[in-house]
Amino acid sequence: MQKPNMSLTKNPMPTQDSKVRAHNFSEVALGYSGDTAIDEAMRCLNCKNMPCVAGCPVNIHIPEFISKIKEGEFEEAYRIISKSSSLPAVCGRVCPQETQCECQCVRGKKGEPVGIGRLERFVADWHNSHIDEPPAYPVSNGHRVAIVGSGPSGLTCAGDLAKKGYKVTVYEALHTAGGVLVYGIPEFRLPKAIVAKEVETLKALGVEIVPNVVIGKTLTVDELFDMGFEAVFIGSGAGLPNFMGIPGESLKGVYSANEFLTRSNLMKAYLDAPETPIMKGGNVAVVGGGNVAMDAARTALRLGAEKVYIVYRRSMEELPARKEEVEHAQEEGVDFRLLNNPVQILGYENPDDPRAPKNGFVTGMKCIKMELGEPDERGRRRPIPVEGSEFVLDVDTVVISIGTSPNPLIKNTTKGLEVNSHGGIIVNEDGLTSRNAVYAGGDAVTGAATVISAMGAGKTAAKAIDEYIMSKEEV
Repeated sequence: MQKPNMSLTKNPMPTQDSKVRAHNFSEVALGYSGDTAIDEAMRCLNCKNMPCVAGCPVNIHIPEFISKIKEGEFEEAYRIISKSSSLPAVCGRVCPQETQCECQCVRGKKGEPVGIGRLERFVADWHNSHIDEPPAYPVSNGHRVAIVGSGPSGLTCAGDLAKKGYKVTVYEALHTAGGVLVYGIPEFRLPKAIVAKEVETLKALGVEIVPNVVIGKTLTVDELFDMGFEAVFIGSGAGLPNFMGIPGESLKGVYSANEFLTRSNLMKAYLDAPETPIMKGGNVAVVGGGNVAMDAARTALRLGAEKVYIVYRRSMEELPARKEEVEHAQEEGVDFRLLNNPVQILGYENPDDPRAPKNGFVTGMKCIKMELGEPDERGRRRPIPVEGSEFVLDVDTVVISIGTSPNPLIKNTTKGLEVNSHGGIIVNEDGLTSRNAVYAGGDAVTGAATVISAMGAGKTAAKAIDEYIMSKEEV
């Protein structure tokens, strides 16, 4: 039997050179080889109490799949992951393992934790490149469920129910399935072919995906029940962008991160002659410090920006983005302007000639320097403006990335659906809303959060929906 690998550090992830990748949309991380995956798997101690599993929102049997990697049984490892996760190739790329499963890893107490996410990605990629056989088609149980939204929560709920024999129909507002996975996360972090492959796997299980249907407008939740669905799961995400409310946000060249990334990722605005254009070149300021801000800044570089700034009102210690994404952005040349906050977006205005080509366009952003004061209600030190420290940042494009909220459309068209003060749908521990047989999960409930937490909510709701429908059958 092979001895465990007691190295204190993970096997490094191969990546494109930063100077090269900053100018293309190909995936940054290149993935482990088989030998590297086995070597990393040998770092796992196969703990009896499995703390890593408790840290996973979908409870993947982590030591079990890693044990199969040690033995070179990559397809068996994939089958183990697939029992819990409908999107393993996605999770291996975008899940914040460092704050979840890897954060609980025993190896992390005296060094780096096992690279669980990197191993999950390897297993999923190995399966996708070596196995063409579709999954076994489930035996129908004669029941129908509708899913609103084809993002991570909706796809997970759909996959879990389909495996139990339900006829599942997913309604998607856009023309391509995947939700935030296709419109929000850039190609260089999550190739769209990966998402398409995961969606095709779900279709092979019998899941029907109907695009270009806006629930709340094309159809209502009540009409879905009239069509014969016995339960509805709402996984419509949080697609309503937040803005700062400062002067100049209506100028040309100001985008929400949602619009900026959707135009690039889904509408292919990076092409030479796109149907949906986007500002290219010049200097770009991205306001915010989360993962979406990193995605927007790195996308702007690849669209040809000469200079890209991250403008964030707190320090690096408070920056909420994943460490890996911050490091990649820094390597690629993004300029972090920390402890700064915008107060006005400046624009060119010529009242004598309203038809002037530059009229209404961004010419700069006035900022003020900040310092950190006492902690707020969440324990984060509150940023305070430094009097007399205003300055102007020379930019042509501004991307606002300070969060999103659930779209009120479904709430406004569904009687009896209770929401909280932030517009999130109120649910119980099973994902059940205030409406009978209507469940919800993901960003539509919590506001903007992680892909894996949305998947966990979809999984929880699928279990509850199955128990609800089966209990009716027993009566």
